[in-house]
Amino acid sequence: MADSIPYKKRWKRSSNKAVYIVFRFLGSVVRRLERRRFEWLAFRSGDLLFSVLRVRRKLVEENLALTFPSRSAGEIRHIARQVYRNMVVNLLEVLRIPLIGTPEGARELIDLDMSGFLARTRDQGKGGMLISAHFGNWEIAGVCAGLLGVPMTVVAKRLKNRDIDREINGFRQMYGNGVLYKKQALREGLRLLRSGGVLTILGDQSDPNEGFVMPFLGRPASVFLGPAFLALKADVPVFVVLTRRQPNGRYVLDIVEIPTDDLSVGKEGVRELTRRYTSVIEEYILRYPEEWFWLHDRWKRSG
Repeated sequence: MADSIPYKKRWKRSSNKAVYIVFRFLGSVVRRLERRRFEWLAFRSGDLLFSVLRVRRKLVEENLALTFPSRSAGEIRHIARQVYRNMVVNLLEVLRIPLIGTPEGARELIDLDMSGFLARTRDQGKGGMLISAHFGNWEIAGVCAGLLGVPMTVVAKRLKNRDIDREINGFRQMYGNGVLYKKQALREGLRLLRSGGVLTILGDQSDPNEGFVMPFLGRPASVFLGPAFLALKADVPVFVVLTRRQPNGRYVLDIVEIPTDDLSVGKEGVRELTRRYTSVIEEYILRYPEEWFWLHDRWKRSG
């Protein structure tokens, strides 16, 4: 047993290095492709994962069927196929972040108007909380917003493959944004918000401690309360920001302010704010189901 431990560590290190090499190679390939060829490659790769490799396909179709009980099996399959295509497009689009380069490049890729957000935050000398989700291309939205004059700090989960983690964080920080890991989010995030900064957190994640369970897309789910607590504690405006991919390959960023004037820091206030922004996220998922990351077992923690 003692001899097997070093072997397992060497194997893990070698496999992580191999995955990183493939990751770098894939990035170099997709950055050489013009957009039409890039999208063709992404769609065919998504079809491969859906139809041949069937990666988590059963879970995806079950989640969709439970959320949309009135949809036929054919409709569920169609949505699921689009989920896989969008997933691959989003991943490969992240690898193309170095190609954006300028504010003009960002405007060509995404349609966003953050004037309302700035009027409620920077123009009043306040920070702001942006709550996104595993919906559309949340990575591209943050990078482009930074390029267009709204730098933000993104709360991220540390990846097990440290080389890939470092590479993706480099993409995130390429145009002026910052990164905080989850363990830093409470203390450093609060300090950032109080100093006038912008913090972005994915708000559709489950709480491993299962401290608060509420309905999410019709089923009980554990919900993370951190974003609501930080926003109320720092007394900053809260916005849900979600991207949608258009048929022409561009993205649209939708921004919805969540009312907080009637809420205070405390258990009920934090829970109510969580319900409010989760409701907006739900509305978008129900309207654009192909944009959400259904491969995640979101309901594994349901109290």
